Amino acid sequence: MAFINLPVADLARSTEFFVALGYRINPQFTDDNAVSVVISDEIVVMLLLKPFFATFTPTPIAEGVTEVLLGISAVSRGAVDTLVDAALIAGATEYSEPRDYGTMYQRAFRDLDGHHWEIIWMESGTVG
Repeated sequence: MAFINLPVADLARSTEFFVALGYRINPQFTDDNAVSVVISDEIVVMLLLKPFFATFTPTPIAEGVTEVLLGISAVSRGAVDTLVDAALIAGATEYSEPRDYGTMYQRAFRDLDGHHWEIIWMESGTVG
């Protein structure tokens, strides 16, 4: 499994954003400082209030820079568009034009806290 921990400014607002994308919240690992967002059986995003996030690292929280691109696969080209369109409606910003490589299609957005997400569909057999 992969657990992705992200610092957020407003836990309630960020939770609403990810629920609007169709993801579910795992209440077992959710409290006043953190929300567990289930992306898939293998991927969980932990939304952590910035002061709580800071307790896990001795270095400053990156702000206003790109430290990572979070890539999530989709089952089809249409699913890429559906997810990104839902993100835009929920307050995200699209930061690049869609990219169509024939056997791969992707779109990208920044969430409410500026984290970069790339939603990607790849034709079966093009990975690995």
